[in-house]
Amino acid sequence: MAVEQVRWSWSSGWVPHPPGRLEPPPQLVLVFGDEVALQNAALDDVRRAWPGAAVLGCSTAGEICDTHVADGTLAVTAVAFAHTAVKGGRVRVDADSADTGARLAALLPREGLRHAFVLADGLGVDGTRLARGLRHGLPPHVAVTGGLAGDGNRFQQTRVVWDGAADPGTVAIVGFYGERLRVGHGCMGGWGAFGPERLVTRASGRVLYELDGQPALALYKKYLGEHASGLPATGLLFPLMLRTRDGAQGLGRSVLGIDEAEQSVLFAGDMPEGAYARFMVANRDRLLDGAVEAARSAREGLGGAEADLALLVSCAGRKLVLDQGVEDEVESVREVMGGRPALAGFYAYGELAPLGADARIELQNQTMSVTTFAEG
Repeated sequence: MAVEQVRWSWSSGWVPHPPGRLEPPPQLVLVFGDEVALQNAALDDVRRAWPGAAVLGCSTAGEICDTHVADGTLAVTAVAFAHTAVKGGRVRVDADSADTGARLAALLPREGLRHAFVLADGLGVDGTRLARGLRHGLPPHVAVTGGLAGDGNRFQQTRVVWDGAADPGTVAIVGFYGERLRVGHGCMGGWGAFGPERLVTRASGRVLYELDGQPALALYKKYLGEHASGLPATGLLFPLMLRTRDGAQGLGRSVLGIDEAEQSVLFAGDMPEGAYARFMVANRDRLLDGAVEAARSAREGLGGAEADLALLVSCAGRKLVLDQGVEDEVESVREVMGGRPALAGFYAYGELAPLGADARIELQNQTMSVTTFAEG
């Protein structure tokens, strides 16, 4: 496996050089970038450099290239596999995101499929139902990782890249095929709960209206205090942890939007009535520990092989907490992985990954997801 990584910015252009030097030609090119930058001619440079490659990517809340984290740029990673084929495609978002996931899964031939990587519109998709559709449409042994596209701290529009265009309202998938391909994955959070559990008393899909009979937005503003004026972005500092009535631990949920008139809060995934919700908070050390554990799990999943490529999808909320120390999270992954693998990825509005060793994809929030690739 051979990899070329280049970056583009408004001030410097292409660094260290324009794309196109990788030999042999890549089968897959990953492009993670600012929503505005994805509409720039720089994306045309990528297409012209590697006309035979599948170009997959999305807008972000921060781009990861090696151990660098940047905003307002394009981070490009071209991958030439020696023994692996890639196939993929894109669909428009349906009214029911489970149907979107099922149609997306149907794009991939099942025979020989080893892994799938998915990128989705970060605002228009119900990540919980998208994951459900993918689970039903793909073989049970095939793990799926990926994430929901971001839009910095603007929360206005996200885009997904597939081949010729960077469009809103779409979801794309790429499948990896090959007997010699090994894939590992790990996903971990690092957040701690605080305050009382509250009952979800009124909700519809991703929209939360009431907790314990109180307006959800008013309650959020109470907890955020001086940070309330920065909603919805500052809501990422206080995600919710859900627990079902049967006592099973649920998943984190991040804020994506608010409605002042309805006093409601929009989340990345379903907010089921009858579940219990508790506010979460994190500090630097907990988040870095979570990144280390995710990287270890992804490394161990290769069964002793050395990774050539690691794809990192981390939550925008983690970036907000880490602030100027955000690159410490990526450097923690580098320390676990060693100097060999190329690191690429982005900060997302939600992470698509299994928790634990099984292949069951779920929408995660406030986690770091690491996917490793090696060819034996």
